[in-house]
Amino acid sequence: MLNMVFLTNSWLSSFNQPGLCITMAVLLHYFLLAAFTWMCLESVHFYLALVKVFNVYVPKYILKCCIAGWGIPAIVIILVLIINKDFYGNGSHSESNPYSNFCWIQDNLVFYISVVAYFFFIFLTNTAMFITVLLQIHSVKTRTQKRSRFWKQ
Repeated sequence: MLNMVFLTNSWLSSFNQPGLCITMAVLLHYFLLAAFTWMCLESVHFYLALVKVFNVYVPKYILKCCIAGWGIPAIVIILVLIINKDFYGNGSHSESNPYSNFCWIQDNLVFYISVVAYFFFIFLTNTAMFITVLLQIHSVKTRTQKRSRFWKQ
């Protein structure tokens, strides 16, 4: 959906309909945040599968993942819309090219908080999960090699 909204965004912004442009900007923002959130959930799942392997039972795991994956971005979007729906709109990237209109976040502060900071948090979480998984794999490999040497002796 992110790709579809992105590809149709410029075309739909050419109609100069503020409501349509706000809708497209909200959808683009939502699906971008949803992609980041699902990426984070993948790293959490990776962690649970490779580090916490045994005794990990989360009741209604898929439902909880879906609520987080689709709900957290929705909360961010709703907060931005409650604060001011005019944060979304039609902005031209180039004054010399009138066909470069694109419906997106118009306020830099909102962009940095709701996209860049969000991505940075997801990136840090994914990095932490990745390092934890690598350390776990390394410790398993080390233990296996020690056992192997013991049995060879």
